[in-house]
Amino acid sequence: MLTSKQRAKLRSLANTMETILQIGKGGINDQLIKQVDDALTARELIKLHVLETAPETPREAMGILTEATNSEPVQVIGRRLVLYRRNEKEPVIQLD
Repeated sequence: MLTSKQRAKLRSLANTMETILQIGKGGINDQLIKQVDDALTARELIKLHVLETAPETPREAMGILTEATNSEPVQVIGRRLVLYRRNEKEPVIQLD
């Protein structure tokens, strides 16, 4: 569980990040979950965009993805969402 200070730091880091994945009309499937999981392992912090045609709302997508990838929700702004999962072997982001 992230503290509000940690979440604030992650939000500031995500502010300058590019969106790397989109959730479209196909919704959330096993392939997308695998891509999100791989991206979290490599980067720890990722930003996604939920398109208008997606069957899930951004908040629903956040809940599904955090549960499926064992990650932490950072924020949802509009149709963009940010996820974080610490890489235990090679941590990139220090949250101390």
